[in-house]
Amino acid sequence: MNNKLKMILDIAPLAVFFVVYKALGIREATAALTVLTLLSLAITYYKTKKIAIAPLVTGVVVVIFGSLTIYMDDDYFIKIKPTLVNLIFASILLGGLARKKSLLRHVMESALSLDERGWQILTMRYGWFFVFLAGLNEVIWRNFSTDFWVNFKVFGMFSITIIFTLLQARLIAKHSIDTTKEN
Repeated sequence: MNNKLKMILDIAPLAVFFVVYKALGIREATAALTVLTLLSLAITYYKTKKIAIAPLVTGVVVVIFGSLTIYMDDDYFIKIKPTLVNLIFASILLGGLARKKSLLRHVMESALSLDERGWQILTMRYGWFFVFLAGLNEVIWRNFSTDFWVNFKVFGMFSITIIFTLLQARLIAKHSIDTTKEN
């Protein structure tokens, strides 16, 4: 699957969620998010015959909590979805580290070549970053309006994640392994 299609499939559900929320409200936006998430996963599977663990976990939680939001007509469920997804990712990464495994390596090794210490540090940082995002989501949805939460979910979390990722450049440079060298 080409990178342009992958980016569209990653961004479209959240972008449509935002637009539909602004036009029609949270329940309708949640329905659009749920349907487009399933469609995105189906297209990804059709094109690649596999689905990576992160989009699969996110998709399952979106479908469950999106459906609950729609069925119960209660935005509580969609608002706690980012908290749960981030805590699941944190548990996977930090739990793996507790068992001496850098599980982030399995997700990112096609893009990065790091030494073992680099993978451990990066995995720990991302694990705690997901805990931070979960806590921040809880603070935002519990203390601010739905409109503020939607803007935070769409723009704030994305921006914070980009900044956090960019801040890992020094670590990555320090622990990179040159895979082009022949042994």
